[in-house]
Amino acid sequence: MVNLHHLPETIAACVGDGSDIGVQVRYSWEAPNVLGSAGGPRKALPLVNGDVFFIVNGDTLCDVDLTALAAQHASSGALVTMAVIPNSWPERYGGVVTDSRGIVYGFAPRGSPAAKYHFVGVQIANSSVFAALPEDEPAESVGGVYRSLIAEQRGSVRAFLADAPFYDVGTPAGYLNTALSIGSIEGVASPHIGRGSRVDPSARIVESVLWDDVEVSAGVTLERCIVADGVHVPAGRSFQNCAIIQSGEELVVSELNDE
Repeated sequence: MVNLHHLPETIAACVGDGSDIGVQVRYSWEAPNVLGSAGGPRKALPLVNGDVFFIVNGDTLCDVDLTALAAQHASSGALVTMAVIPNSWPERYGGVVTDSRGIVYGFAPRGSPAAKYHFVGVQIANSSVFAALPEDEPAESVGGVYRSLIAEQRGSVRAFLADAPFYDVGTPAGYLNTALSIGSIEGVASPHIGRGSRVDPSARIVESVLWDDVEVSAGVTLERCIVADGVHVPAGRSFQNCAIIQSGEELVVSELNDE
């Protein structure tokens, strides 16, 4: 099941019904309001097959062992089990506060010395956690429902310590860094050039990702850029650290940042 809000038709057009990758995909459409990290699962409950289900954030990548996560959840009796890793970026991310048994007893704000573990956006939960929430009303998990669970029933929220690399793709800069990092690991040299894209031999492209059907003309320089589908970069232009899309005959250029 895929949860959609912003530009939902673009995701649905790419993912379809999932048959080309051997899965069955259904969609939960949040409109007109974003329902939040708890309101979204509440709305999607009628689509969930079973009393326990995984929730995976769309803006992070982490190779979590889902079988082990599910086994720990079942054996512990928790209502929610969150996959975490050691928090190497406490100045950027808040943290999950646990005891030695993995019982979650709080959440620390960004910059706190207590933020020792970072939630990687992968978790498993019982449907009962969300069932009592009003449908189609915004609600948050970590900042709301989970805090209430912890207060009411210690041990109902637990942490699963994952041994896996973590990538944040929630910003264009994060996406670019992730694409370059994974490409390097898999032996794919930069730049990454999509299907049907054409690059003039005189162009200089460094640490960039070009999507499909991109045309890069003579003398162009691209350094740390993301170039979207169908963009035509005119001859002699130079861009650094930006994302580029095509709007009619014009290029729309935005600086990459992590905010």
